[in-house]
Amino acid sequence: ATLTLNRPEVANTMDMAFGHDFHAAALRVATDPAVRAVILTGAGKAFCFGGDLRGMVAGGGNPEAYLRELTSHLHAGIAVLARMDAPVIAAVNGTAAGAGVGLVLAADLAIAAQSAKVSLAYTGVGLTPDGATSFLLPRAVGHKRAMELLLTNRTLSAEECLQWGLVNQVVAPAHLDEAVLNLAQRIRAKSAVAVATVRDRARCGAEHEAHRQRARRQARLVVAGLVAQASAHRSGAV
Repeated sequence: ATLTLNRPEVANTMDMAFGHDFHAAALRVATDPAVRAVILTGAGKAFCFGGDLRGMVAGGGNPEAYLRELTSHLHAGIAVLARMDAPVIAAVNGTAAGAGVGLVLAADLAIAAQSAKVSLAYTGVGLTPDGATSFLLPRAVGHKRAMELLLTNRTLSAEECLQWGLVNQVVAPAHLDEAVLNLAQRIRAKSAVAVATVRDRARCGAEHEAHRQRARRQARLVVAGLVAQASAHRSGAV
């Protein structure tokens, strides 16, 4: 399945309708058992420039409330994609800025066109990170590099994104669609159960996995204790 951010006339910026549509589209692909991979890309020359600042200013006279509602839909959509079984591949066809970077980070895999760029841009317009950026960015590039991007709004080229671990591949713009489809087909050829399990464990993180392992060990210890008690009881009865 392909989810296309489709506001090319405004660099695929996010307004309220975008937030609603993104969340709804995420729910559709997440509940479709035929979907084995989701490709996330932008229409036109940009991937996504983040929030629509003009829409925020015009949002019923209360930009703060507008932004809260918009980000609630965006975060809900990202959460749905994160919990689904199928992996998400970002096809970064152009510049990703602000919350658009969060969408790249939220993907399991990313392939960028050579012309693509990444810029957080939040502090430049007096905003703080959203779109899960503040959570995902340090985990992707490390704390120091994340802070450099967040505080200085440094722009990274596609090659720098590859070096920093933000994307998996960089290809010529004309070959982006082919590269992404090839990757999706390679995933589709694998066991759906195995892919879903790998994704779940990788996304849950080491801490969550360690917690589950502790719980399993504790369960085994309880069972072993019960078996030992039963065995001692039988021996005593004999």
